[in-house]
Amino acid sequence: SCGTRHSLSSWTDPKRGIGCGRDHIVTEFKKIAAESGGRLHIVVEHFEVTAPRTGNRPVPMENGYAILPGDDPALEKTVFVVSGHFDSIPSNIMDSQTDAPGADDDGSGTAVSIECARLLVRGHYRSTLVFATVSGEEQGLLGGTRLLKYLEQHGYTVGGMLDNDIVGADFAPGAPHRVRLFSGGGKVDDCDSPSRELARLVEEIDGRRNIRLIFRLDRLGRGGDHIPFYEAGFPAVRFTEPLENYHHEHQTPRIENGIEYGDLMKFLNFDFMARVARDNAEALRELAMSPAPPSDVELAGAVTPSAKVSWNAPQDDQRAGFEILWRETTDPRWSVFGFRKAPGEFVFEGVSTDNHFFAVRSVGKNGARSIAVPAELQRRR
Repeated sequence: SCGTRHSLSSWTDPKRGIGCGRDHIVTEFKKIAAESGGRLHIVVEHFEVTAPRTGNRPVPMENGYAILPGDDPALEKTVFVVSGHFDSIPSNIMDSQTDAPGADDDGSGTAVSIECARLLVRGHYRSTLVFATVSGEEQGLLGGTRLLKYLEQHGYTVGGMLDNDIVGADFAPGAPHRVRLFSGGGKVDDCDSPSRELARLVEEIDGRRNIRLIFRLDRLGRGGDHIPFYEAGFPAVRFTEPLENYHHEHQTPRIENGIEYGDLMKFLNFDFMARVARDNAEALRELAMSPAPPSDVELAGAVTPSAKVSWNAPQDDQRAGFEILWRETTDPRWSVFGFRKAPGEFVFEGVSTDNHFFAVRSVGKNGARSIAVPAELQRRR
């Protein structure tokens, strides 16, 4: 209803432009905050940015955040983030005047972030939850980059980031299908990235019937707001619908050769989008209830009959212990090998270091599990 939400359109017109979209988001966050007992804080961050897709000139932009502080003093500065971008574009990426409804890209992801706030706002969690809506994604991931900087400036450590971008439809025949979950693998040959471990845990929480793991940072030639977090070394993944229809992305609304182009609301599948919101909310809930991941997870035992994994962890009276994980080098998922109540060393009797990967994760007394931390060879330290 705002006509366009191009990041270079008006921030002050209440009826047309990206400021109209921001106003809607803030209104929805305020409704949700009223149910939080004063715990949900709404932040509209104003910033200025210069980039090739701003014409290499400084322009104003804004992000909207709803922040639910964690209850645990030891974990309240750890944040789990869900985000969608509320800007849109027509066929010409620099055209801020033409209609660009942006229903799927990325009104859908913005709606998921807002809905996660509504679903989770009455709960209490150990870590802090951030429900983010950002601008400037189409101008070069500008809002996502600013979100990361905002969190760092306020002393937060990112425990995990869920980016929802184009999650509103299920165009492939034979629906319903699973939402795709993209994750980059990192640069260490025998040790996956924190982002890949976050993806595995999200699939474990939500179930294989709902999540399709894609072991790739993003679609080929494309990008999203999880990438700045991934490149900074934080766990960050991207949710995207099963099969995109490019007639309804980055297209000025029109009919051409009998084909209707445009990212219009009528092409959305709200049942599918609701399932994506549920998957995000459940993953966020368990992540924010989990203990801190173990640290200093090291693998030893090379050129011996048995692998040895050691790790550290802070004191935590809400932690039940640690699951020791392993998998074949060709297996995409972890299996639990053993359990220990305290940090220290675990010996895989008769298991060679060469044939498996190993990891450790924390388990809370409430059953919530942290992201797994792969064991790295001591020589990498």
